[in-house]
Amino acid sequence: MSALASIHVPLCIMPTHPGLSGHFPGQPVVPGVVILDAVQQAIEAEAGALPPLRLPQVKFAQPLLPGEAAQILLESPVPGRWRFRVLRGEALLASGEMAAG
Repeated sequence: MSALASIHVPLCIMPTHPGLSGHFPGQPVVPGVVILDAVQQAIEAEAGALPPLRLPQVKFAQPLLPGEAAQILLESPVPGRWRFRVLRGEALLASGEMAAG
């Protein structure tokens, strides 16, 4: 992804995802680590395999429920650094940055 390019990736974590087990019985939510894994996969789909990424900044604003449709928005202001937002419609669910090295 070139600097300042922006991509949009659909996101839907199915209720059968193994990361949901126990999170939380009777009131399931998608754990933040599952959302961050989806963001990393979206980055690697564009940039190729990467070394472990740092998370200089991450904020979770609202929960994502299993089966809900959401969207990952990615921007790369400089090589090796990505800003992301996870949205459900207009609602911000999560935002932050991932950086290589």
